[in-house]
Amino acid sequence: MVRSPWSVVWTTHHEPFPMPDKFIVPQFIENEDKILGPITVRQFILSLGGFFAIFLEFRILTLPYFILSAVVTVAIVGLFGFVKVNGQPFHIFFLNLLQTVMRPALRVWDKNPLDAELRSFIKPQTVAPAAAGPVRKERPGSTRLRDLSLIVNTGGVYVPEQDET
Repeated sequence: MVRSPWSVVWTTHHEPFPMPDKFIVPQFIENEDKILGPITVRQFILSLGGFFAIFLEFRILTLPYFILSAVVTVAIVGLFGFVKVNGQPFHIFFLNLLQTVMRPALRVWDKNPLDAELRSFIKPQTVAPAAAGPVRKERPGSTRLRDLSLIVNTGGVYVPEQDET
């Protein structure tokens, strides 16, 4: 008995041609990678920056000013690192807030344009030489009108110069 090479494929995959594996679609791509328990990479870097700022404050300032500035630094780092507003990290919320404040809520059309704007639109006009009198155009004769109607009716196939010869 002669076996075809497809009989092995048929018995193992139940298909005449092996199909590729299905693509794996990544899920939850909005979630940040966690490195130390529940702390993400962004939170860890912000915390390191905050500790470095507190260290510099400790070395530079006296004790009462150090305590005040350390509390402010911890509050800012904690706010930007760990607080979420409406499911968004605080830095995204803060950027959206700045955009909203900078952009006016009510847009008003200014009907009175500035003189500089008007001058940019006005082009200098050249004065045409005055004509001696009104220019009269000749009316096309009936043959010219007939030729034009034939050109239009034939879709441009009729050429009047060929008809005259």
